[in-house]
Amino acid sequence: MLQPSVEAELQAAAQAIAQGGLVAYPTEAVYGLGCDPDNQAAVLRLLALKQRPIHKGLILIGASLEQLLPWVVLCPKQQATVSASWPGPTTWVVPASDRVPNWVRGEHCTVAIRVSGHPIARRLCAIVGKPIISTSANPAGQPPARNHKEAQQYFSQQLDSLVSGQCDIAAKPSTIIELQTGATLRE
Repeated sequence: MLQPSVEAELQAAAQAIAQGGLVAYPTEAVYGLGCDPDNQAAVLRLLALKQRPIHKGLILIGASLEQLLPWVVLCPKQQATVSASWPGPTTWVVPASDRVPNWVRGEHCTVAIRVSGHPIARRLCAIVGKPIISTSANPAGQPPARNHKEAQQYFSQQLDSLVSGQCDIAAKPSTIIELQTGATLRE
């Protein structure tokens, strides 16, 4: 059960996302930046804030595999494979469905997905009612924010909402694995 103050922050963050805003929130190891993946203007604003090129693609996090399924093309065996590592700090690169816009997948026909092991990140997705963008809260070339204060220092007035919480479940950002080949893209 989350603290009432955190629940209020999550409600405000979900409302900001619904209105096209950018939010920062804790994940397992670092603060994440998120927005509505269907909102092109919000995603482009997030990319500009991070100084990240669109061709790289972004990660979607969801409250559950079921929430992510409309965004991906997975057979039951593949669903079982990714589900076995969740919730947790493992991101899977999987075939994207037609639902995934190019401003999310970049130059790829795949999309990176995760069900976070952090209860605040999962709860945010549950309140929003669909997956959200999740990328580390830092400008390109800078270390990721690991707490509320660092996220605020990086982006101060450029965020529409900031959710408090600890990033102490994992020591480093999520491992990224390409599902088709089994290759680890980031450890």
